[in-house]
Amino acid sequence: MPPVQSDLVVRASRAVIGGQEVAASISVRDGRIVAIDFVDAGVPDAALVVELDPDEVLLPGLVDTHVHVNEPGRTEWEGFASATRAAAAGGITTIVDMPLNSIPPTVDVAALEIKRKVAAEKSVVNVGFWGGAVPGNVDQLRPLHDAGVFGFKCFLLASGVDEFPPLTLPELEKALIEIASFDGLMIVHAENAEVIAEAPPAAGREYSGFLESRPRAAENRAIEQVIALSRQTGCRVHILHLSSADALPMIAAAKRDGVRVTVETCPHYLCFAAEAVPAGATQFKCCPPIREAGNREALWQGLLDGTIDTIVTDHSPCTPDLKRFDTGDFGDAWGGIASLQVSLAAVWTEARARGFTLTDIVRWMATNTADQVGMTDRGRIEIGSAADLVVFAPDEKFTVDVAQLYHRNPVTAYDRLGLSGVVRRSWIAGSESSTGRLLLRY
Repeated sequence: MPPVQSDLVVRASRAVIGGQEVAASISVRDGRIVAIDFVDAGVPDAALVVELDPDEVLLPGLVDTHVHVNEPGRTEWEGFASATRAAAAGGITTIVDMPLNSIPPTVDVAALEIKRKVAAEKSVVNVGFWGGAVPGNVDQLRPLHDAGVFGFKCFLLASGVDEFPPLTLPELEKALIEIASFDGLMIVHAENAEVIAEAPPAAGREYSGFLESRPRAAENRAIEQVIALSRQTGCRVHILHLSSADALPMIAAAKRDGVRVTVETCPHYLCFAAEAVPAGATQFKCCPPIREAGNREALWQGLLDGTIDTIVTDHSPCTPDLKRFDTGDFGDAWGGIASLQVSLAAVWTEARARGFTLTDIVRWMATNTADQVGMTDRGRIEIGSAADLVVFAPDEKFTVDVAQLYHRNPVTAYDRLGLSGVVRRSWIAGSESSTGRLLLRY
């Protein structure tokens, strides 16, 4: 049989395909994978053939479903040009942008169209969008769904920006009923405002004081409430950026009961520990917070047993002044960690130390994230899938230099951290020079 007609053939002695690491030849035509063959299979004369080095592994491009790009309105914090360039350099070929920190927030179709226009002109990876659920916009949820957002984000406490207020529990219930009517997805920043109001306020340079201001009980209580409302309404829900491992048993029990709940965690919760955060190091501030080392290990166990479905960045950058490095006051500093470009290496470094493999990384950061939002043709190397591919050197070591990252501002908790794993090249739809596509809910 003659070789399948193709534009590009990538030959890899190691490729993550179908949950295994195998040798393979991947053929691409018109931006799609058209054949997967033995590594030495014949190729058509017209194809560009790329032979990977023995120390390189071919991965599907990662899909990061939790990114704050902040444009328009707060482009000085980040922006589509810088964010997508950083994503591509870190092996992320698709992002889904959060509806807040941009102005206007993505809480109606008009705001969505503004954001799409900006993203179309600047993005070098594929970009999709979340809609927002805020008080008074229930009537906008179905129009946003019909316009192609991948779901809706809400907060249960103050978001940090006035233009994106939180939902009360009755408002959340109303939104879930509406979203369930068209089988949409609600993603929830799950911290309980009442529990946090009773905790000591965050102030000062000691990280322990900030940690006390955002107790595990706040997450646990909010997650319990979200699960109960999902059970009641039948709406699909997703718990964002889980940091409290105490919530894992109730999430696992809800899944066993058939509640339609999924959960993510983030690289910073898997890499860092509260005990090691230096005084005044506000680059480590995020909400919910980085917790203790024992909690971190329990999150890894949650990934091992499948309770936690995905790992995403929650890339939430800001300008250096908002981190209040002048005072080091955790109460005053903006909460958010920039990590798009280093997330793959950071997770891989910690995962391999615990006996995990690249197939696990692909499942958590590519396949499962894509499946969560219905992108069934991404996050995997399969015939018919988008040819979003990444060449990764898992054993190559480097030290993070914040000044060399493509993030708009030189602020990250990963600065000067030694990591393993370097992205050497990537293809978007089979091209190394392609611009990204704007994606709609399929």
